[in-house]
Amino acid sequence: MTQLVWDGLFVGSFYALVALGYSMVYGIIKLLNFAHGDIYMLGAFAGFVVLSGVGGVSAAFSVVALVGALVAAMAVTGGLGVLVERVAYRPLRGSPRLAVLITAVGVSFTLEYGVAATGANPRVFPVRVESQALQVLGVRITVAQLALMAIAVGLMVALDRYVNRTSTGRAMRAIALDPKGALLMGVNVNAVISRTFFIGSALAGAAGVMAGAYYGKIEFLMGFLIGLKAFTAAVMGGIGNIRGAMLGGLLLGLLEAFGAHFLGGEWRDVFTFAVLILFLSVKPTGLLGERVSERV
Repeated sequence: MTQLVWDGLFVGSFYALVALGYSMVYGIIKLLNFAHGDIYMLGAFAGFVVLSGVGGVSAAFSVVALVGALVAAMAVTGGLGVLVERVAYRPLRGSPRLAVLITAVGVSFTLEYGVAATGANPRVFPVRVESQALQVLGVRITVAQLALMAIAVGLMVALDRYVNRTSTGRAMRAIALDPKGALLMGVNVNAVISRTFFIGSALAGAAGVMAGAYYGKIEFLMGFLIGLKAFTAAVMGGIGNIRGAMLGGLLLGLLEAFGAHFLGGEWRDVFTFAVLILFLSVKPTGLLGERVSERV
């Protein structure tokens, strides 16, 4: 049972990282960025390229190499997120939401098939998290899992502090509440939105590397399903709420782990979408949606 809890929390941690980007972008410009899952995919491919460029990674250096690939992927995907916002979304700011939503879908297909053009076959991720297993309280944990989990938690805590304790975070919250008012108060709205896209995309890139190391395989369509799951996690926690996105991601990981164990792995995705329908029908504001008045 404790093994299921650990596995669920580990998978849920990268659901949470992707869900954070969804929530931040929705909270600040009310955009459901359906291309966000593909940023996650690009993070996995960026990690793949870095690790493949290093060559054969010995088991002794696999954790170091994985962490290095994760940092590189965050830089690449963060920059890409800023570029997408600048080229595709900023010109449509103020347009009907449907137009921006359709643009997001178009960006998603562009990213997916741009990667597919380099080779549509799945790639084997160079480093796996299965090496150097430890037994902790009856739970099998690998060193790479511990390192990635620590990074994921550190990123989430750092983001929470950044949003709640820095001037940029205050600007984010101000724009989320009243964009025109924030502009009149001297906030550089475009710069803050660009930073939001950079941070959210970098977190998705980190999650992509984690997923590649966990599942061992990456492909150009891998962002589609994770995007929907991250959206579900954001809805569960209360979309637009950062702590809610973290909570939703972890809960979704646990739900999948226990559901797949007791009912079979083929039901894993069914739980996700059943939960999404349930929350949208019964509690669309999510678990923390009513408790937080300021959203990002």
